[in-house]
Amino acid sequence: MTKTSLRVIFAGTPEFSAAHLRRLIESKYQLVGVFTQPDRPAGRGRRLQPSPVKQVAEQAGLSIFQPASLKDEAVQLQIAALAADVMVVVAYGLILPQAVLDTPRLGCLNVHASLLPRWRGAAPIQRAIEAGDTTTGITLMQMDAGLDTGAMLGTISCLIDGRTNAADLHDELKELGPLLLLEVLDDIDVRQRNARAQDDGQANYARKLLKTEAQITWGHGAKALDRKIRAFNPSPVCYSILEGKRIRVWQARPLPSESSSETPGTIVRTSDEGIFVRCAEGDLCLEVLQLEGGKALSAEQLLRAHQALFAVGGRFESAISIEHK
Repeated sequence: MTKTSLRVIFAGTPEFSAAHLRRLIESKYQLVGVFTQPDRPAGRGRRLQPSPVKQVAEQAGLSIFQPASLKDEAVQLQIAALAADVMVVVAYGLILPQAVLDTPRLGCLNVHASLLPRWRGAAPIQRAIEAGDTTTGITLMQMDAGLDTGAMLGTISCLIDGRTNAADLHDELKELGPLLLLEVLDDIDVRQRNARAQDDGQANYARKLLKTEAQITWGHGAKALDRKIRAFNPSPVCYSILEGKRIRVWQARPLPSESSSETPGTIVRTSDEGIFVRCAEGDLCLEVLQLEGGKALSAEQLLRAHQALFAVGGRFESAISIEHK
């Protein structure tokens, strides 16, 4: 069997996955089926909406499958009937049981948005930023029954700087992932023979982001809060309460503080640059904010209309610090 005749099943759901599917459609490989999650209600009307992967697959005229689970024997028989050489999984969102992992001749490959084993789990992009990592990337691994524990077939890296947010990093990795995927498929036999096992001792669990984590704890340092704000942009977006109003913080930057006498959460200065808030260590300059019912605005724009709300000496409420294990 030649490389160009590889029969590929693709499984994925969000836009990150759709970017990979587009490149596979343009490639020399034969897509024999696309699996994506069932349509979900969305928007004000709660109408059923197809996933980005389904939309791309429909435009390309590909066979689409939307099972609620892959544990059903009938679904597993559908997969087997496609006679695929390999199944490519990118942010699919459903568990692949062992019967599915064993079905394609070359097994199942997963595109994961971290340099494994650094971040395993649901939110590797966000947790890398929150932890202060300066490097991340994409790993393509041979899937096994564990959570992101399979042998690595290839990696590609990128940098995280002090202004990178989760949206920026998502978009960069969305471009790198398809490049690595095609490189590995082009050399699949050699890559599988030289697969590298992960060092489990270096692994961290990138737990899913919770809305309950989004409230800012001013008793933390400014640098840590800046990382969290960037990690939670574009969702669920960090926020704080001031004078009973919920204010979302889209962008900030940490600075050294001139003193430490003020209670964390206190507004110590305002200017066109931003709203400066005292933290346990340093000050956080809030640069882009959003009031409830309003649009995200620069601090300069917001202060023109709400100077009194952000008066020096005012204090943001602080969330209770919760340590996650």
